[in-house]
Amino acid sequence: MRLIFAGTPEPAVVALQALIDSEHEVIAVLTRPDARKGRGRSLHPSPVAELAVEHGIETLKPSTLKAGTEDGDAIRTRLAELAPEAIPVVAYGNLVPKDLLDLPTHGWVNLHFSLLPAWRGAAPVQAAINAGDEVTGATTFRIDEGLDTGEILGGIREEIRDTDTADDLLTRLAYSGADLLVSTMDDLASGAANPQPQEGEATYAAKISTEDARIDWARDADAIDRHIRAHTPGPGAWSMLGEQRLKVGPATVVDTRLEPGEIQVSKTSVLVGTGTTAVQLGELQAPGKKRMNAADWARGLAEDINGKVLS
Repeated sequence: MRLIFAGTPEPAVVALQALIDSEHEVIAVLTRPDARKGRGRSLHPSPVAELAVEHGIETLKPSTLKAGTEDGDAIRTRLAELAPEAIPVVAYGNLVPKDLLDLPTHGWVNLHFSLLPAWRGAAPVQAAINAGDEVTGATTFRIDEGLDTGEILGGIREEIRDTDTADDLLTRLAYSGADLLVSTMDDLASGAANPQPQEGEATYAAKISTEDARIDWARDADAIDRHIRAHTPGPGAWSMLGEQRLKVGPATVVDTRLEPGEIQVSKTSVLVGTGTTAVQLGELQAPGKKRMNAADWARGLAEDINGKVLS
C-alpha cells in the first residue's frame, strides 16, 4: 500500500522505521518545519525528517495545512499528485482540515498512546501515570473532525509499572505501537480492517505547561511520586527553594513524617514532607547545573537547609 507518513518527534521515528521495513511503500513524509535548537539557535530538521532523508524519501514540511495559504494550497496539490492510499500519523503536530481527511483511500490513521476513549488529547502517557492507572496502551483510529474521536481500527494494552516515568512508558509504547500501526496498515490493505465506534466515557489529557509540572507538597506521597514520574523528563517536575527553582527527579516514598515541603537532610538522603509520609529525593537539577544525586547536591550547598521548605 502507498503511504505518506505524518509525524515529527522522536517517538514517531520508531513507527516510520517499522513502516519502511514493512511491505508497504512510504512514498513521502509529512512533518513539521525545521526548528531552531541549541545555543546557536540554528535550524534543525525534525527526527522524522532526518530518517526520511536517510532513506531518500521525499519530505514535505508545510507550516500549515489550511486552505487559502501558500503552504496549505501547495501541500494539497502535492498530496493529490502522490495519491496515497493511507496516511498513518504519529504525533504530527498539525491540525488536518476536513477537506483533506478523505484524500487518501483509507483516510488518515492516527496512532494514539492510550486506550481510547481514555485520555484523548496531547499528553495521554503523562495523564495515565499521574492518574494512577494500572493499564494503558495504544490505539489506531481513523481521524475525523473531533479530538481523537474516530473509529477504532486496532489496539494493544500495556501495563504501567510502579517506577515508570513518562519516558519509560512512551518508549515501550512507541515500539509496540509501531507494530500495531503496521498491522493496521496490513488490515486496511487486505480488507480485513473492522472499524469500531469508540465506547465508554471519554477522559482528556490536555497539553502540559511548565506550571502544571509544579509539585504540590500538600498532596499525598503516592500522588507526588506519580506526578514527578509523569513529568519526567519533560517538562520536568519542579519546586522552589527560596528564589531557586529546582527540577526534581523520581522519588521514593518512605515511612517518615514531616510537614509538607519540609526538608530533612542526612549524609545519604534528602527527605521532603508531603500530606502523608515523606518522599526521598533521587536526583535534583539546580538552574544552570547538571542533574545530580540529591544528597550530593545538599552537601555542596553553602548553607544548611534542614527544616527549610520547598514550595
